[in-house]
Amino acid sequence: MIDRDYLLSTIRDVPDFPKPGIVFKDITTLLNNAKAFTMLMEHLQKRYKEYNLDFIAGIESRGFIFGAALATRLEVGFVPVRKKGKLPYTTVSEKYALEYGVDEIEIHIDAFRDKKDARVLLIDDLIATGGTAQAAAKLIKKVGANLVEACFIINLKFLHGDEKLKQHTNFYSILEIE
Repeated sequence: MIDRDYLLSTIRDVPDFPKPGIVFKDITTLLNNAKAFTMLMEHLQKRYKEYNLDFIAGIESRGFIFGAALATRLEVGFVPVRKKGKLPYTTVSEKYALEYGVDEIEIHIDAFRDKKDARVLLIDDLIATGGTAQAAAKLIKKVGANLVEACFIINLKFLHGDEKLKQHTNFYSILEIE
């Protein structure tokens, strides 16, 4: 059993960041709390140990932290999903809408090492409107892998990103903020 209230208490709210009206959920205070971070990683390891995963894909940049840590615990590979132009080899990309404009993320074309139907968990720290997560889910499928589930430490439910992502894959979040 995970103490969700305790974990939530270790996350700092930063008002008006990155712009006025936004309350940023700062996970650095969870990461530098050894008890909280260990509790979180133990929970994720227990949840996913029977999923027979081949890879964990983490969304830039905070998804790298949780994804790489979990990949080592589960003894599976880690695959970064990065902003356009950050990966050195041949990539596949996916555009997604922002509040004002579009952005794009990429994955290496051989990210799952040609493993047929690789079982992949997608992870990130937070889901808000879901645009980046949906694009990442599409990328994983585009390169031929099987997206088993998308996992987020924090789900900002009032922005409905979870509902959009559930159209593409199974969904799990640890902390939900209404």
